[in-house]
Parts: sequence; C-alpha cells; structure tokens
Amino acid sequence: MAAELEVWTVNGRTRSELAGDRVTIGKTSENDIVLDDSTVSRLHAVCERFAAGWCITDLGSSNGTFLNGERIWAQQRLRHGDEVRIGGNRLLFRDASQLGQTVTESADDCPALTPRERDVLVVLCRPLLARDLFTEPASIKELAAELVVSEAAVKQHLTNLYDKFEIGAERTHRRTRLANEAIQRGAVTIADLRAPDE
Repeated sequence: MAAELEVWTVNGRTRSELAGDRVTIGKTSENDIVLDDSTVSRLHAVCERFAAGWCITDLGSSNGTFLNGERIWAQQRLRHGDEVRIGGNRLLFRDASQLGQTVTESADDCPALTPRERDVLVVLCRPLLARDLFTEPASIKELAAELVVSEAAVKQHLTNLYDKFEIGAERTHRRTRLANEAIQRGAVTIADLRAPDE
C-alpha cells in the first residue's frame, strides 16, 4: 500500500494516495489535493518523496502549515500517524512501509469499547470539526464538564483508552494521537461528532 493522506474537511473525509514524487496542496484546482477553504493559499504546501521517505514543506502560505500542532518553517519529515493542519483541514499521514508490515483492514480494527469510553471519545474528538486553525481535542476539564463526571474519572477513562489504542506514556500529544486513532479506526464518525442541534 502506498503512502496516503487522509483528508478531513467540513465536508467529510477522503483519502488521497501520494502518487509520484511530488504532491501539491492548495486552494486552486491545479493542485493534486484541493482544499476549498478561504484560509488556504492558492499553492499552500507540497509533499515530496525522497529515498528516506516523505517530507512536507510550506510554500510561503499566509496562514502556515502545522505538523503535530507546531508551525513548520522548513522541510519536515512525515512519519506514520502525523497530523498536518492546513487552514481548517486535518491531513493524517499514513505510510504502511514505516510500520514494517502491510496494512490491512484488520490492522485498523477498533478495540472493544464500553459505552462510556465511546462517549469520552466523541466528546474528545468533537472540537476537531471546528474550522479554527488551532483547535485541539477537548481538555480533561471540558470532558469532565460535558460528561458530568470528575476529572479523576476522565483521567481513568483516558488511561484505559491509551492502553486500548496502544498510545504509550512516552508519546507526546497523547490526546491528539488518541483522537486521530479513534477517528481513523472508526471508533467515532463525523455524524457522531456533530452537535445534537446541527
């Protein structure tokens, strides 16, 4: 399986295979990946394949390109599971060759979840649909308030979910990685994330 970008926009999710050695991202139709978003530049960023793997470069865009929450100022290496933010869009980088195995549908299976764990994931992921460039998953305090439980209970649920989704304690941005994994594996869907009044 070739490397790909899983592209999340307000219109839903699509997958774009990274074919060739250069894939452009931007607002105009001439790009390989077109993002219909006023906060995206005409030619915003480019992904390029090198012998060692894929890299992403911002092409002097107005609003910047963010890799795992940090604005990039130079070419950056992409690793399986990385999140790129361009405008109000999230692009998740997938590369089976970095896993040392062939990705199959069963590899992405969602672990067994309790109803409460699923509730935690829905609330955790809901802010990611926002078009704000700096949106992050819900905080522990926000989770506790929306689920009407203590922060200690939320922390325990998150600990269980980190284990189930195999997100180790040494990883940074654990809530972001958990949210990405939950969406990628189908534990929550866009329909789940929409507020009840939408």
